[in-house]
Amino acid sequence: MKPKKNQLKPIDFSVRYPNLSTVLMIEDYLKKNNDIPIKITQLRENLPKKIMFKTLKIALDYLYISGKIIYGPKGFQWTYQESKEIKSFLKDAYEFKYDAKKRN
Repeated sequence: MKPKKNQLKPIDFSVRYPNLSTVLMIEDYLKKNNDIPIKITQLRENLPKKIMFKTLKIALDYLYISGKIIYGPKGFQWTYQESKEIKSFLKDAYEFKYDAKKRN
């Protein structure tokens, strides 16, 4: 059933969207292994936590659209470089740690 023009599309519950920790896990792995392109199957096998293939593809699409990775026939490769200003700002920044278990 197609939605009418001003009607919201129905939610597709079969698709699993990645949460922030999953995207950060993928980013960290690709940053550490940025010297050679990595195939999607190799990436999926070497990640610390196992994730579904569709979820991985959605996360990789996000990283590609945001300009952090490139994709070619040999696989994915990390390309994003932080600027010197951001690195110096983050070095002096205060890291806030929140523990939900210790909430009062």
